[in-house]
Amino acid sequence: MAEVHHFAYGWFNPVTAYVMAFIGSMLGLVCTARARRAPTAGRRARWLVIAALSIGGTGIWLMHFMAMIGFDVPDSPVRYDPVVTFISLALAVLTVGIGLFIAGQGRRSALRIVAGGGFTGLGVVAMHYSGMAAMRVAGTVSYDFGLVAASVLIAVVAATVALWFTVTVSGMRAITAAAAVMGVAVCGMHYTAMAAIRITLDVGGTGQVEGLSPFVLIVPIVLLSALCLIGVTFNALQAMTQEEFDGADASRVKHRAQVPATLIPAPRGTEAPPLVNPPFSLARSLADRNRTKIPR
Repeated sequence: MAEVHHFAYGWFNPVTAYVMAFIGSMLGLVCTARARRAPTAGRRARWLVIAALSIGGTGIWLMHFMAMIGFDVPDSPVRYDPVVTFISLALAVLTVGIGLFIAGQGRRSALRIVAGGGFTGLGVVAMHYSGMAAMRVAGTVSYDFGLVAASVLIAVVAATVALWFTVTVSGMRAITAAAAVMGVAVCGMHYTAMAAIRITLDVGGTGQVEGLSPFVLIVPIVLLSALCLIGVTFNALQAMTQEEFDGADASRVKHRAQVPATLIPAPRGTEAPPLVNPPFSLARSLADRNRTKIPR
C-alpha cells in the first residue's frame, strides 16, 4: 500500500477549505431562510436555486478541491479527469438543491428537515466520491468501508442540524452557527473519507498518468467559483431589492386605503369633492343661531 500525505502544504489547505465551506454555507443558508419568507412560489424557488449554487458550488465543490491540493502520493503523480471533475459540480448542486427544496418549501416539519438534511448530506457525499473518482494515480484506489460509512453519517447528521438551525431559529447568529456546523460537516466528511483511501501502486514503477495536475485544474476551478459567487451575490441583491420595492408598494397601497377620502388630492382636471361641514360654514351657522336668541 502506497504512502499518502493529506497535508502536503501544512495547515494552509484545511484552513482555506474550511473558510470556503463556511462562506458557501453562510450565503446558502441565508438564502434558504429568505426563501421561507418569500411571498410567492417563484421568489421562493429563486432563493433556493441561489442557495443550492452557494452550498453545492462554493461550500462543497470548491472546498473539496482546495483541500485536495494538499493531497500527495510521493511515489506517483496525481492527476484529475476534468470531465468527471465538473460532473461532480453538477451532482453537488443538484442533490443539495433537492434537499433545500424539501426543507424550504411548505410548512415547517421535522420530517421535512430530516429529509432535506438527508439529501443535502448525501449531496456532500456524492460530490466527494465523484470528485475522488476523477483522481488518477499510477495504481488502484480502494476504500475502508467503515470510514466511508462514518463519513456519510457525519455529512447527513451535520447537514440536518444546520438546516434545523436555519428553519427553526431566526436571526443571523443562528444562521452563522448553522454555517459553522455545515462547514464542520463538509470538512469533517472530507477528511474522514480521505482517511479511508487506500492506494496500491502498479508493479513496475510509477508509469504515465493521464489527466490534469491539480495546479492546472485549480485555475479554471477558482475562476468558475469566483463567477459563481459574483452571480449568486448579484442575484441575491437583485432579489432583495425587488422584494423591498414590492414591500414599499404594498405599504403605500395600505396607507392610501387607511387615509380618508377627503384628504386624498383629486386628480388634475377634476373638481374636488365638497367638504362635509366646512369650518367656515359651521362657524357662520353658529353665529346666526346665537344672534336669533338675543332679546331686542
